[in-house]
Amino acid sequence: MPTIGSSDLSIFPLALGGNTFGWTSNESTSEAVLDAFTAQGGNFIDTADGYSAWVDGNSGGESETIIGSWMAKRGNRHDVVIGTKVSQHPEFRGLSAANVAAASTASLARLGTDYIDLYYAHFDDASTPLEETVSAFNDLVVAGTVRYIGLSNYSAARIAEWFAIAEANGFATPVALQPQYNLVHRQAFERDIAPLAEKHALGVVPYFALAAGFLTGKYRSRDDLAGAARGQMAGGYFSDEGLAVVSALDEIAAANNTEVATVALAWLQAKPTVVAPIASARVVEQLDSLMAAAFLTLTDAELARLDEVSARVPE
Repeated sequence: MPTIGSSDLSIFPLALGGNTFGWTSNESTSEAVLDAFTAQGGNFIDTADGYSAWVDGNSGGESETIIGSWMAKRGNRHDVVIGTKVSQHPEFRGLSAANVAAASTASLARLGTDYIDLYYAHFDDASTPLEETVSAFNDLVVAGTVRYIGLSNYSAARIAEWFAIAEANGFATPVALQPQYNLVHRQAFERDIAPLAEKHALGVVPYFALAAGFLTGKYRSRDDLAGAARGQMAGGYFSDEGLAVVSALDEIAAANNTEVATVALAWLQAKPTVVAPIASARVVEQLDSLMAAAFLTLTDAELARLDEVSARVPE
């Protein structure tokens, strides 16, 4: 199994997204998905302290709480790699030193653990000096409550600045990046972020790997988006060029006797800096096509075809 960047975190090459837990998946369904994921060899689970505060009646942290309860019931904390994030919980917004400390303590409590394997700065906080944030994350590593650091949604310039600060002060440096990256949203990552990932040996863990479901092939028309829980997000990828990508995925999936989503994830997994795309399963039945990507090797011609057709998608 690959490791995340320069860390010793050994992972299955697909991360299970925990954003549906406490949103479109209730607790029992979430536990069934987690059980099925680990039964098939999965061990890398991605969540955030803000999941899923956007749901009426939720306050944030529901996903972490469900994952923590599941780990306690199964007694499997040391068998899984947990990645979570800070800056978006309604009670812990931003990346000031005090907030990072308080938010991490709250995440540890919800997860029922004394350490977080991979702790991401979820979104950049321009109102806090970056030196303060970098030092706060280093303090967590020194304390042993965080094993490794990751960055999500950071610009290339701010990633470079984070590394400069960390290296100048002897602080722990990030080992992972979590950007938006998929077949219909690739130009910015490949132009700006991928060179930094290569330079610093960072493991890339793309979110929206299936473009909010658009790259599963379930949305073929605007009508298909209506009423879907993630329809508005998927609609952001909807274009003639995007549909051409789905058509190419259809053909390659048929040739390999597999699913469209499997091919879309396999394309990502073939990229040199990517260690594990993130994909979510609302129910257990959606999981097989995601896990299968780890065992599908696309040919050079298939990869080139997907590269070519997806390069035409405007961003």
